[in-house]
Amino acid sequence: MTDYLVVSAVRGEARYLPEGLPVLITGAGKTPAAVATARMLASRDTSDLVVLNVGTTGALRDGLSGIYLPSTVINHDLNVDAIRAIGLDPQDELPVEGGDGTVLASGDVFVADPAVRARLAERAHLVDMEAYGVVYACREFGVPVKVVKHVSDAADDAALDWPTLVDTSAKALGEWVTHYVRERA
Repeated sequence: MTDYLVVSAVRGEARYLPEGLPVLITGAGKTPAAVATARMLASRDTSDLVVLNVGTTGALRDGLSGIYLPSTVINHDLNVDAIRAIGLDPQDELPVEGGDGTVLASGDVFVADPAVRARLAERAHLVDMEAYGVVYACREFGVPVKVVKHVSDAADDAALDWPTLVDTSAKALGEWVTHYVRERA
């Protein structure tokens, strides 16, 4: 039987999850997400575990809305060209099995600037601040992960209204997780 661990950045994103599922709140950003996820994975049996990273996302391209399951997570605020130039692999793109083909740019920059949005939209469909850290930690522990993101905003100046938008996303995420877990019970 599959065990699930739901990982979210903030409690507001996890507000409507089904009761009984373990939930890990990591805090905002890649580093807190990676450390909290790794700490949790190191403290438990992971043999039948699937991590569900659920949360909000900004749409980098017009017309995107609803729930997405990215197939690739990229670390967008890392100077990959310089790192490659010195002969190192920055591991800036991580595959996520079972995704829908979308690419999620993950970084510690809260994207609300149209110029940053346009630059990121050249490489990705969506943006968040934690998925890369969660996926990286799960990969290191050999634990399957699904990234489940709901578009809360357009990664522009309206993103600053995120505190008022998160509840709508949390409801959609709760419904998705409820259906996903029931379907596999």
